[in-house]
Amino acid sequence: MSVPTVTELLLARAGDERPGLRFEDETQSWATHVRASARHAADLRETLDWDKPPHVGILADNVPAFSTLLGACAFAGAVLVGLNPTRRGEALARDIRLADCQFVLAERKYQPLLDGLDLGGIGVRDLEPHPSATTPLDPVPASPDDLLMLIFTSGTSGDPKAVRCTHGKIAFPGAMLAQRFGLSTSDTVYVTMPMFHSNAVMAGWAVGLAAGATIALRRRFSASGFLPDVRKFGANYASYVGKPLSYVVATPPRPDDADNPLRLVYGNEGASADLAAFEKRFGCKVVDAFGSTEGGVGFARTDDTPPGSLGRPAEDVAILHPHTGRPCPPAEFDPDGRLANAEEAVGELVNTAGAGWFAGYYRDPGADADRLRGGQFHTGDLAYADAEGFCYFAGRLGDWLRVDGENLGTAPIERILLRHPAITDAAVYAVPDPVTGDRVMAAIVTGGTPLDPAEFGRFLADQPDLGPKQVPEYVRTVRELPRTSTFKVVKRRLAAEGLNCPDVIWARTGRDIAYAITSTVDNLA
Repeated sequence: MSVPTVTELLLARAGDERPGLRFEDETQSWATHVRASARHAADLRETLDWDKPPHVGILADNVPAFSTLLGACAFAGAVLVGLNPTRRGEALARDIRLADCQFVLAERKYQPLLDGLDLGGIGVRDLEPHPSATTPLDPVPASPDDLLMLIFTSGTSGDPKAVRCTHGKIAFPGAMLAQRFGLSTSDTVYVTMPMFHSNAVMAGWAVGLAAGATIALRRRFSASGFLPDVRKFGANYASYVGKPLSYVVATPPRPDDADNPLRLVYGNEGASADLAAFEKRFGCKVVDAFGSTEGGVGFARTDDTPPGSLGRPAEDVAILHPHTGRPCPPAEFDPDGRLANAEEAVGELVNTAGAGWFAGYYRDPGADADRLRGGQFHTGDLAYADAEGFCYFAGRLGDWLRVDGENLGTAPIERILLRHPAITDAAVYAVPDPVTGDRVMAAIVTGGTPLDPAEFGRFLADQPDLGPKQVPEYVRTVRELPRTSTFKVVKRRLAAEGLNCPDVIWARTGRDIAYAITSTVDNLA
């Protein structure tokens, strides 16, 4: 497949009078939407200082103007900077300054967030500008390598980084997924993930644009509003990330849940139990892929992909040992299904052919150098592969625990914890061992379902693939896990609090898997 540009995808819809964008009770044809982007592009060409980076910040929910301005930047040769409305104070100001925004277009409800901040002289404008009524459709030439957006990472391990997203990085996955799933002008793509992040743009908006389908926007994600929206808009495709999918599954079931037009949902980070439950309840196919804002690696999922597996890696993707740089051998399992050679089999996912779709971070050469080493793209994600070549996520490099001289990934432990029917969410992280290395700590959410620590200990003891060193030393029960606006768990906050937290903690009482409840941190010394 050749690599298109967003400009080309928009121009293909310029004369299309079929519904292109739906939002609440509004409907725009594709032709109207493209003309609106052209008008806004003309306004940008007049107002931007082209001797500086032509970057425009947007601070908004998933409203039609977000889509219009993304098209306008494509037509004008400008760059749209997606700003996170859950960021506050200096953190938000830092993002705006880092991205070299010339001005910020903000919904009025978000403009007070910018009051009094040091924006370096950057102006703030209403999201809805008023350009001339008629503008010729005359976009500037664009290539797949031209920069179109800056999308910030979630910032789970530090300050968010601005990922350079080119026309090709946005348009190619849109066209590829539209073709792969057979989407066309008769379909409706539902976009409920935030458009300042990659999932909504690349797995949602761009897919609908490439297919010529109708794009139905939801201002902000709502679990209870998901199925009513699907029915209202006639949506048969939607993108997701894992935790929102679980929120939808957790809504009260109804006997007519499967009576809906949804045919397929596509996303990443879904728990195996949630994927199966969603498919069964709503009568549609769920395709869970591996992805990140940076891109760089890919996997092929087939019908024989085992539950919980990322799939088989693309030809140039390897699992390399983080210390030796050599390919890791296949995983070996003992009779109980426990990973027997984690030290050798778990490694970092690396694109050995180069950057892939990763176009670098904006104004962060140190982070670029960390990702691109020796002509290879390093994801920072840990995985292992079985003898059949199927890969399994093992956590992030920063999540790796060192327990009794052995490296452990957090993701396999979390998958085991989520088997318990009372546990709806879990995060595993390291707390310091008094002697050396780490101890395993887990934070769990039960959604109000009572869970007895003794019963929990018996449950863990019955899990044959839970190794002795993987057993959590401490278990913290919380109402909810700290998450970013893109639903990623902020483990660094949990790890920093450690045992010094206000929640109830269960401490392992001996060599057997048994726990005692304590709310007093001093008792854990």
